[in-house]
Formats: sequence, C-alpha cells, structure tokens
Amino acid sequence: MPTPAQARLRFMTVFFGANDACLPGGPTGQHVPLAQFQRNVQTILRHPLVSRQEPRLILITPPPFDEHQWGDGIRTAEHTKKYADACRQVGKGLGVVVLDLWSVFMERAGWKPGQPLAGSKAAEQNKVLGELLSDGLHFNPIGYKILYDEVVRTIEREWPDEAVGSTESVLPSWEAAAGETA
Repeated sequence: MPTPAQARLRFMTVFFGANDACLPGGPTGQHVPLAQFQRNVQTILRHPLVSRQEPRLILITPPPFDEHQWGDGIRTAEHTKKYADACRQVGKGLGVVVLDLWSVFMERAGWKPGQPLAGSKAAEQNKVLGELLSDGLHFNPIGYKILYDEVVRTIEREWPDEAVGSTESVLPSWEAAAGETA
C-alpha cells in the first residue's frame, strides 16, 4: 500500500468470507473459525497503513452459497450466512459502512426470514441464485453487475460528494486519448 505522501486511497473495500466459511476439516484448508475471521477483518480495517490513508471503508459481506450447484459438502448455505452475519457485526462495532451483499442476493432470490434458507438443500433449488452464481460460489456476470451497482449505490448514499459523475477525471477519456471527439 502506498504511503499517503505517494498516493491517497479514497476508498477501500474489504470483501472476505466466502472461502473462510468452508466447514472445518475440509480438504482445502481454507476454513477460518468464525471468531478468528471477525478478528482478521477487524485487524485489516484497523491496520495502521489503512488508518493513515483515511479511506472511506466499505465492508462487503460474503454472498450466499448455493449447495445445489456446488455439492461437495465442504460448504453450506447456513454456515456462509454466519460469516455474513459476522461481517455485519464487525462493521457495526467499528462504525464501518457495510454493503450487505448476502441480503441483496437473497432478496433477489425471493428468500424471506423464516423460510428454508435459499441455497440450502433444505430448500428447493433457487433459479435466481443460479443466475447470480456460476457454480454456487463464484459470480456470473449478473452477480458482478449487482456487486458493482451496490458499491456505486453505497458510495452515493454514504458519500454523495464522491458519487459517480461528481468528481473530476484524473485521466483523459478514451476518445480524447485516441484523438477522437465524443
């Protein structure tokens, strides 16, 4: 990370949890216990190099997991939800803006609290999650578009002075760089 004298970060997103939420003992070795995951996220958000930059922080929850697409048994929808819940708790505790991507995806999937968890084997396969996740974990183009739109929406809501279109471009447009007129 550059020093503030070299370059200043205006924004920083922290987007972890999908791999950390593997079940313990799995063959990937990616599982991170929930309490350790929370401490890790806090450590990143409070790191001195981050603090010196004074960026506008956005903590992004892990998205839902679809067991119907990725049925290897080392991840579950319910376990992933716990990591999304933990992200929300860390953000609230530190006063950091949280982009609740888990809830955004689940709302699109039509899930409501009290129903079997969309993405779990306890629920029928959810068509919308299939459109958002290519394999139950990784995003399809539609999922990435939602992530982008939600980041932009979060910036516009939390920091309107930094909204898309309200800041000057640092570099010329591609048309100007190519010698074309817009």
